[in-house]
Amino acid sequence: MNDRFLRACRRQPVDRTPLWIMRQAGRYLPEYRALRKDVDFLTVCKTPELAVEVSLQPLRRFPLDASIIFSDILLPLEALGCRMTFNPGPKLAEPIRTRAQVDALDARPAAEVVPYVAEAVSMLRRELDGKTPVIGFCGAPFTLAAYLVQGEGKEGFGAVKTMLYREPGTLERLLETLTAAMTDYLRLQIGAGAQAVQIFDSWAGLLAPAQYEPFALRWVRAILAGVRDLGVPVIYFVNGAPHLLEAAATSGADVLGICWRTPIDVAAARVGPSLALQGNLDPHALFADPTEVTRLATDVLDRMTGRAGHIMNLGHGILPETPIPSVEALVAAVHAHTGRDAAVAAQS
Repeated sequence: MNDRFLRACRRQPVDRTPLWIMRQAGRYLPEYRALRKDVDFLTVCKTPELAVEVSLQPLRRFPLDASIIFSDILLPLEALGCRMTFNPGPKLAEPIRTRAQVDALDARPAAEVVPYVAEAVSMLRRELDGKTPVIGFCGAPFTLAAYLVQGEGKEGFGAVKTMLYREPGTLERLLETLTAAMTDYLRLQIGAGAQAVQIFDSWAGLLAPAQYEPFALRWVRAILAGVRDLGVPVIYFVNGAPHLLEAAATSGADVLGICWRTPIDVAAARVGPSLALQGNLDPHALFADPTEVTRLATDVLDRMTGRAGHIMNLGHGILPETPIPSVEALVAAVHAHTGRDAAVAAQS
């Protein structure tokens, strides 16, 4: 059993820093692009055999330490009766803008609406047979609300910010509904075999510190409370939010994902020693030549030497145009880095 990733999540000694890559299954891989020539994105997500095949593709190329199920954070919103398309980005049939719309959301059990996700997680767990842990995931309530209110992905998500100021009670009701749905969704994945889960708060960085606690952090804490009894590590990733680091560290998650905007040793000093940290190489660094990728990856690893609980990753998802040799250089750099002194880590 390769439990290096799970041990690092719990700040236990490891033989080397574990590595996985956000969006590691997807558009930068030629085998994924070949598969997608004949099948649309939603069909891949909703067909367990295809979702598992895509989840396994990066593991066949690279000796990574975790596998994340191939899906999308918006899929479980179907449990609320929200209809959407992906062409290529998400677009909702009807943005959620009024209290009446929020109150009308039909929260059905995830097991009834997205059973294919649970089936894919279970199949992936069987396929890997202990070789690599399986990660499940969901979107954080504020991030999901940003898409629901805007109706699509759009820089700045002005519609949800407008609702926050104009109708804060409506937004809170929406966040409450989403929190219950995502708690159910994570419990479904964990029950199917996910050994860790990540909560993606991709757009919480849009919030000022005074807004972050009532409109984002409060609801993430509620999700964590709702899955804590299942005993799996939880990673909380807030993108673009150096101003929220200390607050995010109080979420109750086991691991805090760090984007590339803050040096990871600075983040470690700011949040203290009680959390594992994940990250944080700039995804664009992989467009450098392999020698420079090695140098940059090694710098991240060096900054965490001697601190218990580091999971090497990018500071956001890998980009579609990323060259394969750069990913190979990243993997080689992590494998070559002796980094942590296990004795120091065990005492931290």
